[in-house]
Amino acid sequence: MWSRSWLGARVAKGSGAARDAGVVTSEYAMALLAAVGFAAVLYKIVTGGAVRAALESLVGRALGG
Repeated sequence: MWSRSWLGARVAKGSGAARDAGVVTSEYAMALLAAVGFAAVLYKIVTGGAVRAALESLVGRALGG
């Protein structure tokens, strides 16, 4: 049993798991911020006057109006 716990400690130490414990979380946070920023820009573009008029025209033609 001693060898299993020793081996587990060596694997965890050798893999760098303790050093990089928060890296994945910060990468997710940065990706989330980038996605929110992109969504905000896309929302502003789509709800703008020219794009909105084009979409309304397209939907109107598709519905036969």
